[in-house]
Amino acid sequence: MSEALVHRYFDALARLDGEAMAACYHPQASFSDPVFADLRGERVGWRWRMLTRGARDMHLDYVIVFGDERKAQVEWKARYRFAGSGKVVRNQGLSTLAFWDGRIVRQVDEFDFWRWSRSSLGLIGMLFGGLGPVRSMVQRRAAEQLDRYIARSRDPASS
Repeated sequence: MSEALVHRYFDALARLDGEAMAACYHPQASFSDPVFADLRGERVGWRWRMLTRGARDMHLDYVIVFGDERKAQVEWKARYRFAGSGKVVRNQGLSTLAFWDGRIVRQVDEFDFWRWSRSSLGLIGMLFGGLGPVRSMVQRRAAEQLDRYIARSRDPASS
């Protein structure tokens, strides 16, 4: 198994080191979770740069459930604070990783969107987080936020 890669990746997340996380991905990587439904290529790494930049007080526990040379599954629990809102977010899930050329080429993260939305979105998440339109709105806003972050990072004059 690519155990060293899995540890490098999740230990970087625990340190909120988006650059180190991005370096774990293959250039042709894909990523999906309930918030970012379909990221490909360099956008996968940019996601982590953006999210780790805004988070604080990360506490992460993870266990490798299964792994071989081609894939792994990792259960994780995270607690962190959003910098902008100050909200404490708690989440737990399962990451399924596929490896190619010593890097992560595919990652699918599964977690309970409603549970996540209750801590990250507050009252709106608590009341409406289980509804499809809220999930679609969150996905759309997350994609727009990522687009703006990438544009600003590539051209600081565009801020």
